[in-house]
Amino acid sequence: MMHRLLQPLWVLLAIIFLIEAWLWDHLEPIVAWVVERIPLREFKHWLTARIDRLSPAMTLIVFIVPVILLFPLKLFGLWLLTHEYWLSAITTIVFAKFLGVGVTAFIFDVTRPKLLEMEWFEKLYELVLTLRAKAAALVDPIKRRIKEILRGDGDGWSSRTLRLIQRFRKSVHEAR
Repeated sequence: MMHRLLQPLWVLLAIIFLIEAWLWDHLEPIVAWVVERIPLREFKHWLTARIDRLSPAMTLIVFIVPVILLFPLKLFGLWLLTHEYWLSAITTIVFAKFLGVGVTAFIFDVTRPKLLEMEWFEKLYELVLTLRAKAAALVDPIKRRIKEILRGDGDGWSSRTLRLIQRFRKSVHEAR
């Protein structure tokens, strides 16, 4: 009984987790492209050289700094939200989210080798990868079902309903 009640919560958490992973996967190449276009490539080489001299614990601080620096921007977005500047608030929060994920992906790319030297971080990294695979396995049947519904494939109730709706729309359109 409890498992059935918690299933929607797990699916929601899996979807949120996969959205974060999708953003990470898709923003990392964009950030890499930006790095190629502006003088960040030199900065990346400079940062990599500095990180190579740091201990893994100090590298963790370098990894966490962008999160701390973007926190005021997110707070500003929440302030806008509380003062009912809806469009500005949503724009600021979404911008902060994209910027945060992009910068974190860039910094993680530079710091990953050093961070993975710490045993606890390596275990945490493996756990995140495992959770990502489990979340994908949990959400994949739902995504597949939604795609079937949208395409109208199969013999299920949903495809029959869609065909009925299509016939109804066609008859209404012809009646005009």
